[in-house]
Amino acid sequence: MPIDFHHESNRQSYSQRKADSGWGTWLEQHVSVHGKKVLDIGCGGGIYSRNLSEMGASSVTGVDFSEQMLAAAAAYCTGFDNIHFQQGSALHTGQPGGLSDVVLERALIHHIGAPDLTSCFAEAYRLLADGGVFVVQDRTPDDCLLAGSREHVRGYLFEKYPRLIDAEIVRRHSDERVRFSLQEAGFARVDRFPLWETRRRYADFGELKADLLARTGRSILHELSDAELAELCDYIKHHAAWAEGEPIEEKDRWTVWIAKKADHR
Repeated sequence: MPIDFHHESNRQSYSQRKADSGWGTWLEQHVSVHGKKVLDIGCGGGIYSRNLSEMGASSVTGVDFSEQMLAAAAAYCTGFDNIHFQQGSALHTGQPGGLSDVVLERALIHHIGAPDLTSCFAEAYRLLADGGVFVVQDRTPDDCLLAGSREHVRGYLFEKYPRLIDAEIVRRHSDERVRFSLQEAGFARVDRFPLWETRRRYADFGELKADLLARTGRSILHELSDAELAELCDYIKHHAAWAEGEPIEEKDRWTVWIAKKADHR
């Protein structure tokens, strides 16, 4: 059964880890957030809202459609006075237009159907100040179907359960579709980058297994029964063949699109 983002039992699913420092380092090479007003749409548990604040953003506003996610985000970002959260959707954020220097939509657009993708991006365009930057990070079908490996653990899921491939791909947008929708929304220039992001580091396989069994931050795992999930863990352990007590660095392959709103000032 798909994850219910509104259910209290899933409140902590997307706020139980810290964004890897490599993500911030990569972003700083392409987009400056220091001293900027940043809007984090689809903020989930606030993981990246907090990271953006730590990177020097003057203010961060996180927007999400789930009250449960926002409650977890507020708790996770306790003590960060420049971070605020508000309920809203990616198509109708409820935020004032023309005030944000940077808008981030990370792991969001696979929740947006193709007919609404241009509307989603048009809302981001409205929110940006002239010269503002829009950062979209998600997985294309090509990213999703990369083979499983000791680093790309997610790939083993689709090798073990091929029936999930269609369920995964149907919600993913191609690079061509994303570029077209960004241009339709008003962004004249769009740059595309591949990104291998460290998802999490584990002390050993036991720690990774516990994370998988808890379905932490992996909505696709809610398509599996508990028994199937246990079988997946055995499958991963066998194929990755980590040594006893060997530390694990799990990475995910993403595509990042960076679009800039023209400066008419």
